[in-house]
Amino acid sequence: MVGKIHSFETFGTVDGPGIRFVIFMQGCCLKCKYCHNRDTWSVHSGKMITVEELVKEIIKYKSYMDSSGGGVTVSGGEPLLQTDFICELFKELKKHNIHTAIDTAGSIPVSYEIKELLKYTDLVLLDIKHIDNEKCINLTSAPNKNTLEFAQYLSNLNVPVWIRQVLIPGYTDDKFDLKRLKDFIDSLKNVEKIELLPYHDLGKFKWAEFQDEYALEGVKSPTQAEIEAAKAILGIDL
Repeated sequence: MVGKIHSFETFGTVDGPGIRFVIFMQGCCLKCKYCHNRDTWSVHSGKMITVEELVKEIIKYKSYMDSSGGGVTVSGGEPLLQTDFICELFKELKKHNIHTAIDTAGSIPVSYEIKELLKYTDLVLLDIKHIDNEKCINLTSAPNKNTLEFAQYLSNLNVPVWIRQVLIPGYTDDKFDLKRLKDFIDSLKNVEKIELLPYHDLGKFKWAEFQDEYALEGVKSPTQAEIEAAKAILGIDL
Protein backbone atom coordinates (compact mmCIF):
# COMPACT_ATOMS: atom_id res chain seq x y z
CA MET A 1 0.00 0.00 0.00
CA VAL A 2 1.23 3.50 -0.86
CA GLY A 3 0.83 6.74 1.09
CA LYS A 4 1.56 10.38 0.36
CA ILE A 5 4.27 11.56 2.73
CA HIS A 6 5.39 15.16 3.16
CA SER A 7 8.45 14.40 5.28
CA PHE A 8 9.62 12.63 8.40
CA GLU A 9 11.72 13.39 11.47
CA THR A 10 13.92 10.64 12.86
CA PHE A 11 14.55 11.90 16.39
CA GLY A 12 11.38 13.71 17.41
CA THR A 13 10.98 14.48 21.10
CA VAL A 14 7.82 16.64 21.27
CA ASP A 15 5.16 14.46 19.62
CA GLY A 16 4.55 11.78 22.20
CA PRO A 17 6.67 9.95 24.79
CA GLY A 18 10.35 9.20 24.28
CA ILE A 19 12.33 9.49 21.06
CA ARG A 20 9.99 9.16 18.10
CA PHE A 21 10.07 8.67 14.37
CA VAL A 22 7.56 11.31 13.24
CA ILE A 23 5.85 10.98 9.87
CA PHE A 24 4.19 14.06 8.38
CA MET A 25 1.44 12.99 6.00
CA GLN A 26 0.52 15.10 2.98
CA GLY A 27 -2.94 16.66 2.81
CA CYS A 28 -5.18 18.54 5.23
CA CYS A 29 -8.87 19.40 5.39
CA LEU A 30 -8.39 22.47 7.59
CA LYS A 31 -6.95 25.89 6.83
CA CYS A 32 -5.68 27.03 10.22
CA LYS A 33 -4.58 30.66 10.20
CA TYR A 34 -1.53 29.85 12.31
CA CYS A 35 -0.46 26.68 10.48
CA HIS A 36 3.31 26.22 10.38
CA ASN A 37 3.02 23.33 7.92
CA ARG A 38 1.27 25.24 5.13
CA ASP A 39 3.06 23.08 2.59
CA THR A 40 1.23 19.96 3.80
CA TRP A 41 -2.25 21.16 2.80
CA SER A 42 -2.47 19.97 -0.80
CA VAL A 43 -3.60 16.38 -1.30
CA HIS A 44 -1.96 16.43 -4.73
CA SER A 45 1.61 16.76 -3.45
CA GLY A 46 3.91 14.57 -1.41
CA LYS A 47 6.24 11.66 -1.98
CA MET A 48 4.68 8.26 -2.65
CA ILE A 49 6.07 5.71 -0.17
CA THR A 50 4.99 2.13 0.46
CA VAL A 51 4.36 0.69 3.92
CA GLU A 52 7.28 -1.69 3.37
CA GLU A 53 9.68 1.14 2.52
CA LEU A 54 8.61 3.17 5.52
CA VAL A 55 8.88 0.28 7.98
CA LYS A 56 12.37 -0.51 6.68
CA GLU A 57 13.40 3.10 7.41
CA ILE A 58 11.75 3.15 10.84
CA ILE A 59 13.42 -0.07 12.01
CA LYS A 60 16.82 1.62 11.69
CA TYR A 61 15.94 3.72 14.74
CA LYS A 62 14.21 1.06 16.85
CA SER A 63 16.99 0.85 19.45
CA TYR A 64 16.65 4.57 20.20
CA MET A 65 12.88 4.27 20.46
CA ASP A 66 13.06 1.21 22.71
CA SER A 67 15.63 2.68 25.09
CA SER A 68 13.65 5.91 25.54
CA GLY A 69 10.12 4.51 25.66
CA GLY A 70 9.41 6.11 22.30
CA GLY A 71 7.85 4.96 19.06
CA VAL A 72 6.27 6.27 15.88
CA THR A 73 3.94 9.28 15.59
CA VAL A 74 1.98 10.00 12.42
CA SER A 75 1.18 13.70 12.03
CA GLY A 76 0.41 16.02 9.14
CA GLY A 77 -1.37 17.66 7.56
CA GLU A 78 -4.27 15.55 8.70
CA PRO A 79 -3.25 11.90 8.95
CA LEU A 80 -6.82 10.60 9.04
CA LEU A 81 -7.16 11.50 5.35
CA GLN A 82 -4.97 8.44 4.72
CA THR A 83 -6.41 6.12 7.32
CA ASP A 84 -6.04 2.87 5.35
CA PHE A 85 -2.33 3.48 4.79
CA ILE A 86 -1.69 4.31 8.45
CA CYS A 87 -3.67 1.27 9.57
CA GLU A 88 -1.48 -1.02 7.44
CA LEU A 89 1.63 0.76 8.72
CA PHE A 90 0.59 0.37 12.36
CA LYS A 91 -0.21 -3.33 11.84
CA GLU A 92 3.35 -3.84 10.63
CA LEU A 93 4.82 -1.76 13.46
CA LYS A 94 2.95 -3.86 16.01
CA LYS A 95 4.77 -6.93 14.67
CA HIS A 96 7.95 -5.19 15.86
CA ASN A 97 6.41 -4.12 19.19
CA ILE A 98 6.66 -0.42 18.33
CA HIS A 99 4.51 2.15 20.16
CA THR A 100 2.14 4.00 17.80
CA ALA A 101 0.61 7.46 18.05
CA ILE A 102 -1.51 9.72 15.84
CA ASP A 103 -1.40 13.52 15.99
CA THR A 104 -4.77 14.64 14.62
CA ALA A 105 -7.38 17.37 14.81
CA GLY A 106 -10.08 14.69 14.65
CA SER A 107 -11.91 16.81 12.10
CA ILE A 108 -13.09 13.85 10.03
CA PRO A 109 -16.24 11.94 11.06
CA VAL A 110 -15.53 8.60 12.74
CA SER A 111 -15.71 5.89 10.08
CA TYR A 112 -15.23 2.14 9.96
CA GLU A 113 -11.67 2.75 8.74
CA ILE A 114 -10.88 5.04 11.68
CA LYS A 115 -12.35 2.51 14.12
CA GLU A 116 -10.11 -0.17 12.60
CA LEU A 117 -7.04 2.09 12.85
CA LEU A 118 -7.66 2.74 16.53
CA LYS A 119 -7.24 -0.99 17.24
CA TYR A 120 -3.55 -0.54 16.48
CA THR A 121 -3.11 2.93 18.02
CA ASP A 122 -1.53 3.29 21.46
CA LEU A 123 -1.94 7.04 21.84
CA VAL A 124 -3.86 9.89 20.21
CA LEU A 125 -2.51 13.44 20.37
CA LEU A 126 -5.75 15.35 19.84
CA ASP A 127 -5.49 18.97 18.73
CA ILE A 128 -8.58 20.83 19.91
CA LYS A 129 -8.27 23.96 17.79
CA HIS A 130 -10.92 25.91 19.70
CA ILE A 131 -13.67 24.94 22.15
CA ASP A 132 -15.98 27.67 20.81
CA ASN A 133 -17.53 26.58 17.51
CA GLU A 134 -17.78 30.01 15.84
CA LYS A 135 -14.26 30.93 16.86
CA CYS A 136 -13.06 27.57 15.60
CA ILE A 137 -14.62 28.23 12.19
CA ASN A 138 -12.93 31.63 12.06
CA LEU A 139 -9.58 30.16 13.05
CA THR A 140 -9.55 26.92 11.02
CA SER A 141 -12.32 27.24 8.37
CA ALA A 142 -14.23 24.33 9.94
CA PRO A 143 -16.50 23.72 12.96
CA ASN A 144 -15.31 21.76 15.99
CA LYS A 145 -18.20 19.26 15.99
CA ASN A 146 -16.22 16.33 14.59
CA THR A 147 -13.28 17.00 16.91
CA LEU A 148 -15.40 17.01 20.06
CA GLU A 149 -17.33 13.92 18.94
CA PHE A 150 -14.05 12.16 18.20
CA ALA A 151 -12.79 13.07 21.67
CA GLN A 152 -15.91 11.56 23.21
CA TYR A 153 -15.58 8.44 21.07
CA LEU A 154 -11.98 7.96 22.21
CA SER A 155 -13.12 8.39 25.80
CA ASN A 156 -15.79 5.74 25.36
CA LEU A 157 -13.14 3.36 23.98
CA ASN A 158 -10.69 4.40 26.69
CA VAL A 159 -7.97 5.11 24.11
CA PRO A 160 -5.15 7.08 25.81
CA VAL A 161 -5.22 10.74 24.76
CA TRP A 162 -3.05 13.81 25.12
CA ILE A 163 -5.05 16.98 24.53
CA ARG A 164 -3.18 19.77 22.73
CA GLN A 165 -4.17 23.43 22.57
CA VAL A 166 -2.21 26.15 20.80
CA LEU A 167 -2.20 29.35 22.87
CA ILE A 168 -2.65 32.30 20.49
CA PRO A 169 -3.00 35.78 22.02
CA GLY A 170 -6.33 37.27 21.02
CA TYR A 171 -7.62 33.97 19.60
CA THR A 172 -7.42 31.06 22.03
CA ASP A 173 -6.44 32.75 25.30
CA ASP A 174 -9.85 33.94 26.49
CA LYS A 175 -10.24 32.82 30.10
CA PHE A 176 -13.87 31.82 29.62
CA ASP A 177 -12.99 29.68 26.61
CA LEU A 178 -10.12 28.03 28.48
CA LYS A 179 -12.47 27.24 31.37
CA ARG A 180 -14.94 25.68 28.91
CA LEU A 181 -12.10 23.63 27.45
CA LYS A 182 -11.10 22.44 30.92
CA ASP A 183 -14.70 21.46 31.69
CA PHE A 184 -14.86 19.47 28.46
CA ILE A 185 -11.58 17.73 29.16
CA ASP A 186 -12.79 16.87 32.66
CA SER A 187 -15.79 15.11 31.09
CA LEU A 188 -13.44 12.65 29.37
CA LYS A 189 -12.05 9.62 31.20
CA ASN A 190 -9.00 8.87 29.06
CA VAL A 191 -6.91 12.06 29.09
CA GLU A 192 -3.37 11.36 30.28
CA LYS A 193 -1.93 14.79 29.61
CA ILE A 194 -2.81 18.34 28.53
CA GLU A 195 -0.25 20.19 26.43
CA LEU A 196 -0.34 23.94 25.93
CA LEU A 197 1.64 24.90 22.82
CA PRO A 198 2.65 28.60 22.68
CA TYR A 199 1.95 30.16 19.28
CA HIS A 200 4.89 31.10 17.06
CA ASP A 201 5.17 32.33 13.48
CA LEU A 202 8.24 30.34 12.43
CA GLY A 203 6.31 28.80 9.55
CA LYS A 204 5.18 32.15 8.16
CA PHE A 205 7.71 32.03 5.32
CA LYS A 206 5.90 29.01 3.86
CA TRP A 207 2.78 31.13 3.34
CA ALA A 208 4.83 33.58 1.33
CA GLU A 209 6.10 30.74 -0.83
CA PHE A 210 2.48 29.96 -1.74
CA GLN A 211 1.75 33.69 -2.20
CA ASP A 212 -0.85 33.48 0.57
CA GLU A 213 -1.57 36.20 3.09
CA TYR A 214 -0.53 35.27 6.61
CA ALA A 215 -3.65 36.16 8.58
CA LEU A 216 -1.92 36.43 11.96
CA GLU A 217 0.68 38.95 10.84
CA GLY A 218 1.75 40.95 13.88
CA VAL A 219 0.41 38.52 16.48
CA LYS A 220 3.07 37.99 19.11
CA SER A 221 3.93 34.79 20.91
CA PRO A 222 2.32 34.62 24.37
CA THR A 223 4.34 35.95 27.28
CA GLN A 224 5.45 33.68 30.09
CA ALA A 225 2.79 35.26 32.32
CA GLU A 226 0.08 34.52 29.74
CA ILE A 227 1.28 30.94 29.41
CA GLU A 228 1.26 30.43 33.17
CA ALA A 229 -2.23 31.94 33.49
CA ALA A 230 -3.58 29.59 30.83
CA LYS A 231 -1.85 26.60 32.40
CA ALA A 232 -3.41 27.45 35.76
CA ILE A 233 -6.90 27.43 34.24
CA LEU A 234 -6.25 24.12 32.44
CA GLY A 235 -4.76 22.54 35.53
CA ILE A 236 -1.31 22.04 34.02
CA ASP A 237 1.56 21.96 36.49
CA LEU A 238 3.67 25.10 36.23
